[in-house]
Amino acid sequence: MTARLMILNGPNLNFLGIREPDIYGSTTLAAIEASCQAFAEHIGVSLAFRQSNHEGELVDLIQSARESADAIIINPAAYSFTSIAIIDALKIFEGPIIELHISNIHGRDKQHRHSKISAVVRSVICGLGPYGYIVAMQAAAQLLDALPADMPTSMRRGPQ
Repeated sequence: MTARLMILNGPNLNFLGIREPDIYGSTTLAAIEASCQAFAEHIGVSLAFRQSNHEGELVDLIQSARESADAIIINPAAYSFTSIAIIDALKIFEGPIIELHISNIHGRDKQHRHSKISAVVRSVICGLGPYGYIVAMQAAAQLLDALPADMPTSMRRGPQ
């Protein structure tokens, strides 16, 4: 069975490439999605890639993932610091959840430094820029034992 990944993007990420390029770079969300789709095809997983500025819609997507995804990668953006509703929805999901941030939130100002979402996820990837999405996908596929068998063992399994 093909592993199913869902990538969720929170508020204002639809303005990547325009919004604070000194923090988030010039890569657009469409370019990130295209790269993620190409990587998904390469490693043989299916990918649903979504963005919403609305907390309730993200909650609905997380809830729907119980039936349509094996792992969630979420860049909750501003909701990282405020959303109990997203935290509660993530607690219901049974597969691996990876929190993702383009910037290094730990090096940011006080209001962007502590993610409440981190308490309910398997891992956090931050500060790798848009490439963090690819790293998160590889990590999710590895957690699901879904990386291709022809991939070198050191990449599929890591240090033993």
